[in-house]
Amino acid sequence: MEKKQKENALWNQSMEQLCKEYRMNNHIDPENFERFKVKRGLRNADGTGVVAGITQICNVHGYVLDEGEKAPIDGELTYRGISVTDLIGGCVRENRFGFEETVYLLLFGCLPTAQELHSFTQIIAQYRELPDDFVEDMIIKAPSPNVMNKLARSVLALYSYDDNPEDNSLENVLRQSVQLIARLPSIMVAAYQVKRRSYDHKSMYFHIPKQEQSVAESILFTLRSDKHYTDEEAKLLDLCLMLHAEHGGGNNSTFTTRVLTSSGTDTYSAIAGGIGALKGPRHGGANLKVMEMLEHIKAGVQNWEDEEEVRDFLRRILLREEGDGSGLIYGIGHAVYTKSDPRAIILKRNAKKLVEGSPFEAEFHLLERVEKLAPGVFAQVRGNDKPLCANVDLYSGLVYKTLGIPQDLFTPLFAVSRMAGWCAHRLEEMTTTSRIMRPAYKSIASAQGYVPLGDR
Repeated sequence: MEKKQKENALWNQSMEQLCKEYRMNNHIDPENFERFKVKRGLRNADGTGVVAGITQICNVHGYVLDEGEKAPIDGELTYRGISVTDLIGGCVRENRFGFEETVYLLLFGCLPTAQELHSFTQIIAQYRELPDDFVEDMIIKAPSPNVMNKLARSVLALYSYDDNPEDNSLENVLRQSVQLIARLPSIMVAAYQVKRRSYDHKSMYFHIPKQEQSVAESILFTLRSDKHYTDEEAKLLDLCLMLHAEHGGGNNSTFTTRVLTSSGTDTYSAIAGGIGALKGPRHGGANLKVMEMLEHIKAGVQNWEDEEEVRDFLRRILLREEGDGSGLIYGIGHAVYTKSDPRAIILKRNAKKLVEGSPFEAEFHLLERVEKLAPGVFAQVRGNDKPLCANVDLYSGLVYKTLGIPQDLFTPLFAVSRMAGWCAHRLEEMTTTSRIMRPAYKSIASAQGYVPLGDR
């Protein structure tokens, strides 16, 4: 302990000077990005993404180009050409779970027959079990305060338990993909239980899921101490998993997975990279930021039903006077969707039914006011009248909260769902593209000579 304190003291003494040195030698004038026509964030000047590939897996459609200008339209999301609204609607009408069917569709490119779906669901259930001693050696012995980091580490660790980890043939990567999709929920719940004991000083408990349970049912069954859940709760979680399963090749985590795949690396390394990208608050961590923002609004607005008071608080968030100081209204706006995010529409409709008459109803209506007022506040403060809509993160956190899911699992649940999309894109990158991704960076470093150490 004393040695560590001395090391920390030495570093703290040096940090101010080292940071000063870094800032002095690493500034890039923002005008250079315009001068050299650099597309920051791989975005075109109008905010659209730079086209980096072709895919058959998913289409995210949020605007049309009219004489070079973006014209807003209602958002559309399709998996393998099938509207996600229709996909979910079909499962709801037949009162059945749909995530396993969604996984099959994304991986193989077609809807399964009843027999194919039954067999595939059984395979996923059989693969849920983690390797012998995995939980003890990889999770219990090395707890993490953040479940996302534990997911990434555990996925990398599975490499050591695979008899054929380096084989990138279609047959082997398909096996690895289905195993990862099946195992990640088990890893997530185990990592959370260990986090509870090690960091929250609460009891942890491990339940063995039943073979006949869907992915959504198995998550609720193993997560809750009493193993109890209702069919309505499980089907709502299933709907969330379907909505988050895929969102095109250009989203940050999927693109990360494809970039790593293009290098020829193994499945576990590529997927762990996707998990790391999803953790970021600008990506998968946004639903957690929405709930943090909601707490700020609840504390700073006396009358939640007073639109003027809510509007003023949102204005102060944009001015970095309230909230987390980022100047962002989380859950509002999207890189592609303009008039509406179809995922947000579906979640909002189901959240409304869920919260009616519950203690969460007032919070739901407060989020509705944020959705209604935020575009006008943006226009007033930023002078930008481009259309803004609620995105999927605005309501997903509240849905998870009503299901009794802890905030520690908001982003990990996103990863559990998105594993299907990551694996589908990895397979597509492997089988249709044969070039490593290698974009260019413009160097603006000035030439200088080497100075001997004694002359500096």
